[in-house]
Amino acid sequence: MSSAIRRAAVLGAGVMGSGIAAHLANAGIPTFLLDIVPPELTEEDRRKGLTRESPAFRNRFAAKGLEAALKASPPAFFSPKDARLITIGNIEDHLEWLSQADWIIEAVPERLEAKQALFAKVDAHRRPGSLISSNTSGISIRRLAEGRSVDFRLHFLGTHFFNPPRYMKLLELIPGPETLPEVMQGLAAFAERRLGKGIVFAKDTPNFIANRIAAFGLFTAMRLMVGGDYSIEEVDRLTGSAIGHPKTATFRTADLVGLDTVVHIATNIAEALSDDQERPAYTIPPFLSELVKRGWLGEKAGQGFYKRIKGTEGSEILVLDYKTMEYRQQRPVAFPSLDMVQGIEEPVERLRALAYADDRAGRYVWQLLRETLLYAADRIPEIADDIGSVDQAMKLGFGWELGPFELWDALGIKKASARMAQEGKTLPPLVTALLQSGAESFYRREAGRQYAFDLGTAEQVEISARPGIIHLQTLHEQQQVVTRNSGASLVDLGDGVACLQFHSKNNAIGPDILQMIRTSLQLCAERFDALVIGNQGRHFCVGANLMALLFEAQEENWDDIELMIRAFQDADMALKCFEKPVVAAPFSMTLGGGCEICLHTARIRAAAETYIGLVEVGVGLIPAAGGCKEMLLRSLEGIPEGAEVDLLPFFRYAFETIAFAKVSTSAKDAQRLGYLRSADTFSINQDRLLHEAKQVALGLVAQGYTPPQPRDDIKVLGTRAIAVADTQLYNMKCGGYISDHDERIARKLANVLAGGDVVPGTLVSEAHLLDLEREAFLSLCGERKSQERIQHMLKTGKPLRN
Repeated sequence: MSSAIRRAAVLGAGVMGSGIAAHLANAGIPTFLLDIVPPELTEEDRRKGLTRESPAFRNRFAAKGLEAALKASPPAFFSPKDARLITIGNIEDHLEWLSQADWIIEAVPERLEAKQALFAKVDAHRRPGSLISSNTSGISIRRLAEGRSVDFRLHFLGTHFFNPPRYMKLLELIPGPETLPEVMQGLAAFAERRLGKGIVFAKDTPNFIANRIAAFGLFTAMRLMVGGDYSIEEVDRLTGSAIGHPKTATFRTADLVGLDTVVHIATNIAEALSDDQERPAYTIPPFLSELVKRGWLGEKAGQGFYKRIKGTEGSEILVLDYKTMEYRQQRPVAFPSLDMVQGIEEPVERLRALAYADDRAGRYVWQLLRETLLYAADRIPEIADDIGSVDQAMKLGFGWELGPFELWDALGIKKASARMAQEGKTLPPLVTALLQSGAESFYRREAGRQYAFDLGTAEQVEISARPGIIHLQTLHEQQQVVTRNSGASLVDLGDGVACLQFHSKNNAIGPDILQMIRTSLQLCAERFDALVIGNQGRHFCVGANLMALLFEAQEENWDDIELMIRAFQDADMALKCFEKPVVAAPFSMTLGGGCEICLHTARIRAAAETYIGLVEVGVGLIPAAGGCKEMLLRSLEGIPEGAEVDLLPFFRYAFETIAFAKVSTSAKDAQRLGYLRSADTFSINQDRLLHEAKQVALGLVAQGYTPPQPRDDIKVLGTRAIAVADTQLYNMKCGGYISDHDERIARKLANVLAGGDVVPGTLVSEAHLLDLEREAFLSLCGERKSQERIQHMLKTGKPLRN
């Protein structure tokens, strides 16, 4: 089934429809994007000489949807070139195109009658056997399919994408009463492999899984806020990162979603619920109704629960006083327990400390968790047959660190349920069954296997391993660690491939990781056929340990810094020239030194969402672990051997990429910037990254991999490039585009990429370029303004312009 989807059609070119079409194009799927014909000509149409028969008029809505996707921030496309796979049209003229589509996705506004009318037209034009799905967020799949042909109903399901479709991993699949099982499984396989989605099978109940639980939590948070006389900013401090939820917490998230959408979701759930006792939980509070009435709909309207204003000292974010319906300045939020848990990084420990604290913060968090967890447990098996689906839905759809049943475990089921019973709450059958079974948690891990409590069998059953997925935690539990230190481990992936896994804080590179690189290469030479560098942290690597570097610089320990940089350069060159293939598997933030490690490997198998770049200029430095050298070599790679070519444009490309600290917006964009080569590939589903990097490594082994040798024939521009850069930098400084220190950094960078003060056309070695990198880096470490930039980055996470 997954291989059978070669072309798709999306009906509806709004924010969701155009976003879905863009992501299909990201996956290489040619896609039709259709919308309605505009009701009438605009004045602009008439000025252009358009008529009602003009394609530019009739396809206007689809064209605007595609244009919006191209302009979206963050980008909807991996590369703007992917938009060429989208063909725009309209529903009146081009429905016959549907006969070419293997998957037809409806994404029109959430009105049952409108969707049903469109499906009647689709039924008349689709090819038998083609898939049809609705991107509804809560309308009954059964009702949507009423009146359609048998073949339509057999191949129809709900596909609830989350916005924006490229970035939000969750895809809820909802069968209708007659949907074929092979349709569900086939589309799940396609969406997981080709679209990178985390699949959750939901039941055809009001708003499915994620929106049902999230909406309950939102309205519970509002009710508790009013009942306990908390402010909006207090609730957001308590319901964000403190409990493992996104920083946008409760009310900032509502503003982002759109308050009219929030009301629509709650209304839809309340109307569809058969349980009268549950319906009051979705009552719209008066202040929310008033916000919608006034058109204060959140981010899209410029104001909602928060409002951004511009003042004399920049912008300021005001907060709504829901009692007066007026905006005011935010007040400092101070709770003893909240201050106490700020330094606790482990989410379970942090959550437990806050939820059981005996102050206003602890009482609010406890009540919110109590109500949400009881509600989630009561929804099994109504909305899903297993607890894992609910947990995955909340983690992938709303960014929770822990799903509801993982939260039960974090609080301690016996302790939490005893307190709930003491407070007069009725425990759900699922929780009662678990306690009666003698189990002490919903989940447990044992010898690398994970088990989850099942209501049907009243016991913990093993969660089947997904093929093509490598879990490093499991391999650690199965005693597959070859060696380790505080910063990294060498893990046996099987089949003769080892994995060098970073696990320092933020995966920052320090002496421990550099030592493990050397140790890993020694062990690989003896015991393995190939090495993968990868991990499963939040980011692949944020670069070198800036805190340690700043300390050494402030202490003027120049010899120690020089030794550290030389060790990093030696490690990278060892990776590059290693006798066996080394494959890097970067993902998410891959910056500075993390990027430099990748540049020195034989191949890169990146996650599609890889944001890679050499960003050292942002902290007043230049790349010094071979990053400058490698970007210069990559810029020159396309030149045929012996060709007489002006090298200046190639120098300039490498210089501007580093000087402007360009970071890719995707793995495909990284190929454009030169961080990835054309032979490097990427995985749309990050869960599969390590497995697929392992396959790349094995492929290189099978091909008889031969490592490169250090080069000594690199033609550089020397004084010519330096002179050109000096002129460009002088003009930029005079124009106010760069500061004096920016210019100083850029001149040192230009000197490295030029090969130093040598005659144009001189041949230099990689070792020579590394010497220049190290010299420039050490010089900049001694600059007060560079140290200020490092300090500012460590303190604020943002670059300083000084």
